[in-house]
Amino acid sequence: MSIAQVQEEFVVAFDVLVLGGGPAAISFVKTMGSTKNTAVIRPEDHSMIYCAMPYAIEGLLPMGKTFKKDELVTDTGAVLVRDTVTKVDLNARVVETAGGTQYGYERLVIATGARPVMPPLPGADLAGVYTFKTEDEMRAIQSVVDAGIEKAVVVGAGPIGVELAQAFNAKGIETHIVDIAARILPNILDAELVDDPQEQLAEHGIRLHLGHGVSSLRGESFVEDVVLSDGSVIRFGDDVDCEVEACPGKQRGIVVFSVGVRPNTELFAGTSLSLDKQGIVINDRFETSVPGVYAIGDCASFKSGITGETLPGKLATNAVPMGKILGRIFTGKPASYAGFYNGSATKVGAWFVGGTGFTEEQAKARFPVKVGHADLTTTFPIMPMARRIRLKLVMNAETGLLVGGQVVSGEPVADKVDQLTMAIQYGISVEKLVDFSYASQPYQSYYPADNLIVHAARDALR
Repeated sequence: MSIAQVQEEFVVAFDVLVLGGGPAAISFVKTMGSTKNTAVIRPEDHSMIYCAMPYAIEGLLPMGKTFKKDELVTDTGAVLVRDTVTKVDLNARVVETAGGTQYGYERLVIATGARPVMPPLPGADLAGVYTFKTEDEMRAIQSVVDAGIEKAVVVGAGPIGVELAQAFNAKGIETHIVDIAARILPNILDAELVDDPQEQLAEHGIRLHLGHGVSSLRGESFVEDVVLSDGSVIRFGDDVDCEVEACPGKQRGIVVFSVGVRPNTELFAGTSLSLDKQGIVINDRFETSVPGVYAIGDCASFKSGITGETLPGKLATNAVPMGKILGRIFTGKPASYAGFYNGSATKVGAWFVGGTGFTEEQAKARFPVKVGHADLTTTFPIMPMARRIRLKLVMNAETGLLVGGQVVSGEPVADKVDQLTMAIQYGISVEKLVDFSYASQPYQSYYPADNLIVHAARDALR
């Protein structure tokens, strides 16, 4: 029986069916436009702006501002279906949803994303223990914050963990950060650049428990104690006026885990789709092991654009170009995906932080490295608003190519991270960066005699 004959038996058939409604899916349908009869099946009420969620908890913006508009999908001509896919038949090219509808397709694009990891610790099932990525999780955490909790423990000192901890602290909650790494933001900053932002967290009253993990959580109904791997305990205490079972929502504190994500691929377990630890295995055109099936975004397993090895790359800034490139492929344009570089940025107190590629520590595990530093100001030093800015470049000592960079500044750094990513992506050597032609202006740069990137590149070649 042909695909067309099979699909005639079902309620709805599409040229392209997309599972998931996050950054990768949205970028894909926007790029492809109305060239295909397309449907997007999204289980969530809203597609989220994930990186804005901590700022909603802090109260800097209303929760609704973290919801993406459905028109991002529907304005392309695609049909948006609010339902959960429960079954996929890759041979018949049909999916079935919880609502009982079956959808046929010519081509399937899997963009099911990833979910936060909850470590299998004793006590992880206690009330007051959360992960943080979905709308429901954001609403639940906001509810207990509004109820007046006294303490919060954030496990994980990556960007989202640090941003969420600052949100709790800004709400007057005693806040703790726990991470097995010896410093915050270990995948972005090496040790010599982390001191200013890390010290500022402590100055703002956030208590850091670095170099230690969580061994267990204790409590009756609600979490009451967080036991660390060194034996120390962060104690929330008991409710004074009632038994905890009789006072729902009256617990003293919460624990939020922000320790990574796991690809949403359970729907395809036991199928002919090739999977590994990082997700659905794809090639540089996002094709899976099953003809007519593609995968993009956090659910996909792909490679570093620097070394070609399979590595984690679960970032919206990786998912978006994957969706755009697949959209171009589906409209007949020649395109392929070279891999990801993991450029990212965050804000810690008054410090803006960003990084791309490998840290020195990560690079040394792969090849000999040389590094270069620059410590300048964001404007001419004589200007009253001058802020400190530090840059570190990481170079492959064998090839001379830039493989990583990190910036800490008193002003935004995303543009500088993007410049460094572009240099890595297009194979620009550090030697060529020494000759980088730059602009200068008292309000916007260091003196004409020097430049942040040029200075660090020259230092790396000494």
